[in-house]
Amino acid sequence: MILYGSSLSPFVRKVLAYAAEKGIELELKPTGKPGQPSDEFLEASPLRKMPALRDEGYTLADSSAIIQYLEARFLEPQLIPSDPKMRGQVIWFEEYGDTVLASCGAKMFYNRVVLPRFFGRSGDEQAASTAECDELPPVLDYLETVVPQAGEFLVGERITLADIAVATQFVNLEHLNCGRDRARHGRVYAYIDSILARASFASWIKRETALLATEPG
Repeated sequence: MILYGSSLSPFVRKVLAYAAEKGIELELKPTGKPGQPSDEFLEASPLRKMPALRDEGYTLADSSAIIQYLEARFLEPQLIPSDPKMRGQVIWFEEYGDTVLASCGAKMFYNRVVLPRFFGRSGDEQAASTAECDELPPVLDYLETVVPQAGEFLVGERITLADIAVATQFVNLEHLNCGRDRARHGRVYAYIDSILARASFASWIKRETALLATEPG
């Protein structure tokens, strides 16, 4: 199976980490050159957004849709519980990660990394700074009230999509060296560090860090 995209996207990374926890092998392929998507990617992603999946003749776009497909095709281990209440919680945390956390983080990463590094354009530092200083802390305030202790999981006694969907958004914050208010959000960061230390995330984080350390071009 082929996954189109870059792991610098938290949504692509979400699928890659999910697949690793599931034991599914995915071949990661780029979408093409910046601003010039390949035909095979466009065939798989009508909206031109990453990630997109190709499973032989079957194509599918959107990280949540891809994960639902993979969960139905590969039944074990379950990363989306069958218990109705637990499943509802997992989907809630995925949505929180995909919308609230992602919206805030994207303003920082897009303006400080994507535009200058990949498009040679200056980003909107005011928008990035506002997101970091004003928008992110209240978002983390909620998580501080719900995350478990380090080494435990958001839903149930084993890792689920909930943990993956939330944690993936924090990787880009780490790439940006965003400051951590441990007095206010110490529980959040202890929990996140324990998830990102797992092999399913660690190898991708290492590659991304090395990529961002090189000169663009």
